[in-house]
Amino acid sequence: QVQLLESGGGLVQAGGSLRLSCAASGRTFSSYALGWFRQAPGKEREFVAAITWRGGHTDYADSVKGRFTISRDTAKNTVSLQMNSLKPEDTAVYYCAAKLLVGSRYDYWGQGTQVTVSS
Repeated sequence: QVQLLESGGGLVQAGGSLRLSCAASGRTFSSYALGWFRQAPGKEREFVAAITWRGGHTDYADSVKGRFTISRDTAKNTVSLQMNSLKPEDTAVYYCAAKLLVGSRYDYWGQGTQVTVSS
């Protein structure tokens, strides 16, 4: 069974940085992509960034391009999201998720970690 456990959230001032980590376990992820999503109060969950496990190919939402960087450590089975130049509108619960490359839907989700950016 796939398990995803996020860590690294917290409170930061605008312009600051945070690094989120997601520990993935339960299977070999070579045929998977892992992503980060976020959900702000009163809003729908939205895509933030994703990375393929095998080739490390990345994708980003326009709103975070140039500020956030997703990476993976295949030896430690972790995916990280480095968030720089944070803005108050980045405040949300951030979720780690996993999906098979051949599928379009993320089937596995972590419990989420809160990120709060103060102005």
